[in-house]
Amino acid sequence: MKYEKAQNILPESIIEIIQKYTDGSYIYIPRKNENKKSWGENTETKRYLKERDNEIFNKYLLGVAVETLSEQYFLTESSIRRIIRKEKSD
Repeated sequence: MKYEKAQNILPESIIEIIQKYTDGSYIYIPRKNENKKSWGENTETKRYLKERDNEIFNKYLLGVAVETLSEQYFLTESSIRRIIRKEKSD
């Protein structure tokens, strides 16, 4: 999200109306529902986590212990178990 100066994008009449409600403070104007993006859509994070989870599951199938995976990926054992359950169901 980037900040825009109101005077650069809004007519003066609208700025005056907004100033009646909030003078000089920051406000957040949400996106329209049809323009919303899903989590991770703008970055590679979603893809990276899917690949990591798949890698964890494959190592588990090869016999690597949950405790070892936890240490390798710096995750709690419960997180590793959650990832394994999720990958099994996919």
